[in-house]
Parts: sequence; structure tokens; C-alpha cells
Amino acid sequence: MALFGNAHSIDPGQAQQEYARLLGQGEQVYAAYLLIRDTILFTDRRLLLVDKQGITGKKTEYHSIPYRSITHFAVETAGHFDLDAELKIWLSGSATPIQKTFTKGVDIYEVQAILTQFVAR
Repeated sequence: MALFGNAHSIDPGQAQQEYARLLGQGEQVYAAYLLIRDTILFTDRRLLLVDKQGITGKKTEYHSIPYRSITHFAVETAGHFDLDAELKIWLSGSATPIQKTFTKGVDIYEVQAILTQFVAR
């Protein structure tokens, strides 16, 4: 499952308010990224992928991935000619990773650190 486009960071507090209906009691958004129309949320409990579908984007699919389901992940930093960083996440039971592309302005090391913090629990 790959979502195309480049992500940039958004305010976690804004994401907390916007997606409050999806969050469990006491669940906190630690980081959020906007990917064209889609959103990636790192909460204290799970990774939440908000996938807007169709031309109007009114139909939305929500992927809730408990951190315990992540078997491993990889980050690829931006280079001189390839200005985008990439994140790949493998889930248990799936050979194909989820792939996300981040713009140059996103600190991919921060994304990696967030995943490390929650996956290592």
C-alpha cells in the first residue's frame, strides 16, 4: 500500500483537534504529516493513516496500525539530486512495505526517532 506525494509536518495540536473523533480516550498525537490530501498521524498508541479517496476526497479510509504490528522500518535520507526522504514500514504478515515520501523540509531522523520510541515498547 503506497500513497503517492510528498509529506510535510503539521501541528500535532491541530491534528489532535481535527481527528479527535478517531482518537481513543486519552490518546495523544505526537507528530502529524500532510501528504497532499492524506494525513499520517503518530499517536502514543498507533500509526494512523488517513487516506482520502476519489475526486472529491469525501470518501475516506482510515488505517489504524498498532505499533506492535510493525516488524521493521527503513528511512532513506534526501540526497543532492533526490531531494525527498522516504519511509518504509513492514507489517507482520505482509511482504510489501507501506511507503511514504517526505519533502526536504521534514526531518526524516525525527520520523525515525518517533517510530523507534513507539515500536521498541
